[in-house]
Amino acid sequence: MLKIRNLESGYGKLRILKGISLHVKKGEIVTIIGANGAGKSTLLNTIAGVVKTRSGDAVFEDRHIHKMNPEKIVALGCAMVPEGRQVFNPLTVLENLTLGAYLKIRYKHKFPNTQILHEVFSLFPILEQRQHQLAGTLSGGEQQMLAIGRALMSRPTLLMMDEPSMGIAPLIVKQVFKTIVKLRKQGVTVLLVEQNAKAALAVADRGYVLETGQIVLEGSTSDLLNNRDVQRAYLGKEYKKINE
Repeated sequence: MLKIRNLESGYGKLRILKGISLHVKKGEIVTIIGANGAGKSTLLNTIAGVVKTRSGDAVFEDRHIHKMNPEKIVALGCAMVPEGRQVFNPLTVLENLTLGAYLKIRYKHKFPNTQILHEVFSLFPILEQRQHQLAGTLSGGEQQMLAIGRALMSRPTLLMMDEPSMGIAPLIVKQVFKTIVKLRKQGVTVLLVEQNAKAALAVADRGYVLETGQIVLEGSTSDLLNNRDVQRAYLGKEYKKINE
């Protein structure tokens, strides 16, 4: 579904990504773990077209997307839940969700059908209860649900998620990761960037370890969980899967 080959990008003269290569198969949950500053967010933003590719290639559903603008990439079925949620605080929950379907409104001249909203509200019932509430008044966990729901309004086949556990309560973190598993069962492929390696590896099929803009390790989640370097750097001596 997604193939990245020798991808390089950065900001100004600063090179962040240094020859990244990875792939995501349809129906997988693939996670990218690494410390702050490793380049995880830059990688997702480059795939999404927000940060321009300097060299290399990104292919999504057999289409070369590394030179496309973000709008076109979303239209192809690749959506992103950004780091820090970035909801529109002065707008209501429903208005935020409607913006997630912006391309459908712009090109088809119609508002999203109730079926899409129903699917989002089924995943996150609290959003239906608070659909007329201003997004800025929601808790951090509720805003994260809103950010995920907004991305789902575009009906993506690949959902990229950037640090979904950041700044939210542990109980909500469990709910978010259970939702990720549920989305995969509903046919959505997930590329997950996470600093919380325990949570990410508990739900993913495979993983990549990113350090200073380079992939230094890849493998199945069981291999990564049992890797001493991964344990020492990201898991600690003791770890427990989130879904146990």
